[in-house]
Amino acid sequence: MSGAHVLPAEAFDQLLGGGGDPAAVAGLRASERSWRLLVVRALLDASDEVPEDAWRLLMRARVADGAAFEELLAYPAVGVWAAHTLRRLRGSVAGDTPPDTGYLHAVAASAAIRAGLDFWIGIPVREGWAVLPALGAMRVAAGQETVEVSACAGRVEVGGRALDGPDWHPLARLRADGCGLLLDDTDPYRTLRTPTRAEPVPADAWQELFTEAWDILRGLDEDAARALADGLVTLVPRPRAERFRPHSASSGDAFGAALASLPDDGEQLASTLVHEFQHNKLSAFMHLFTLYEDQSGSRRLHYAPWRDDPRPLGGLLQGVYAFFGVTGFWRRRQHPLGRFEFALWREQTAYALRGIGDAEGLTDLGRRLVAELQGRLAPWLAEPVAEPARTAAELAVADHRATWRAYHLRPDPRVVRAHAEGRPGETGEPELVPGTPARGFDTRAVLLRWLLADPAGFDALRADPGATVEGARPEDVALVTGDAKTALGLCRERIVRGDGDPESWVGLGLAARAAGDPAGEALLARPELVMAVHTERGGAADPLDVARSLLSCPARPAPRR
Repeated sequence: MSGAHVLPAEAFDQLLGGGGDPAAVAGLRASERSWRLLVVRALLDASDEVPEDAWRLLMRARVADGAAFEELLAYPAVGVWAAHTLRRLRGSVAGDTPPDTGYLHAVAASAAIRAGLDFWIGIPVREGWAVLPALGAMRVAAGQETVEVSACAGRVEVGGRALDGPDWHPLARLRADGCGLLLDDTDPYRTLRTPTRAEPVPADAWQELFTEAWDILRGLDEDAARALADGLVTLVPRPRAERFRPHSASSGDAFGAALASLPDDGEQLASTLVHEFQHNKLSAFMHLFTLYEDQSGSRRLHYAPWRDDPRPLGGLLQGVYAFFGVTGFWRRRQHPLGRFEFALWREQTAYALRGIGDAEGLTDLGRRLVAELQGRLAPWLAEPVAEPARTAAELAVADHRATWRAYHLRPDPRVVRAHAEGRPGETGEPELVPGTPARGFDTRAVLLRWLLADPAGFDALRADPGATVEGARPEDVALVTGDAKTALGLCRERIVRGDGDPESWVGLGLAARAAGDPAGEALLARPELVMAVHTERGGAADPLDVARSLLSCPARPAPRR
């Protein structure tokens, strides 16, 4: 490298505030090139068995076509491979097989093909597929561990077969006016974690959704869409998830990659791309600047309003940055579901930002990032959101926060005994002890999305909600439709008969609050304490009476561990 990377002040300020135009993204891409070179260099230094033939071919490709070499080096899956293999070589992660230095042969072959070289080299086979990164994969006979790749006078063969036969699966390129992403369904490192087999998928459905998503993104903000198009390289397809429960991911090792389940529609895909590109930008930014310090031996955990599990500081920073972008996306969508998403994520992001501001370990720059995001989000909190989206978002917010507390906080036993014995003066902080949720904390939020976006579909799932929305119960349907009396009765009945899981207690609190019973506020503020006191009293007391007895006990913010 010729020297340290410097972001222009304008690009720095944009990224710190959750944005970033094409010039800022270009700066991140340049810095990620250096980061990738450092990781690959460290990998080679740590390995006792550098594949010399692969390295020589890779260097030939670099000389023949430097641009093609650089493009392949920056390929997201190559970054995942390099980082994962380096961790294996250093012993920081375990594995059942030796570190995969053989993948370098496949990288070299792809680079040589791109550079138009004549060559031959053996590459690894994984579960019947020989993969050429950023190009595609050839299906080979069962039992083979390696296969030869050769090129002569422009003809490329894998295992003696040309790349235009029925066993060759080229990567599809999703194209839209001004944007193109490779649909990577073959690379072993595409899923951003440990190696996995190739799983080719039809590209037609993805292309249709991508076209729709790109039209939405360009219509919302042409400059931001251009930056996203410049930054993202691959879309990794995963199977369709449950409706309104998409799955997506990205990795700091794979700048330019977004993994996504097949979305419900183009709008959902657009939101997902925004979400994952926010993660991409912040990961690259954090390779240049320190936003938080790893406290020696510390694993402090925090409430993240978009997760079921407590998160470390770095994960929470990633979350607020991503959901700031998601909030901005939904702010411009005016249909009922869009207004719900905007109202939900502006409140949850603001809540997380308030909680993280004083977190131990944040650097001065980290605090500045939090302050910048808070400043940009503040005016959005005052924007009106009409019914029923507003009340639906309020229900989803209260549900998630209370359910998180019920699962992950354990009240001080002295406080529990004191309240059980009618001595409410005892004080003490609850302890954060991560629990194991029985279902997703978003279950009622998913039902709300059905109700807002597809009323007819919602009516069809009423009879057996769990068959459509995993984990849903009849009392959840009653809650989201405003039938507080039915929800109250079903939740209370479940608790009384001994099946009172945290979801039932929080449902009881939501229903009681909707019915005007002050027990609801006590339950939602400190569900972990109400549950513990009820158990301490032998489980026979009326759960609402227990909640009412705690009304004088002030709620405390979720502690960090």
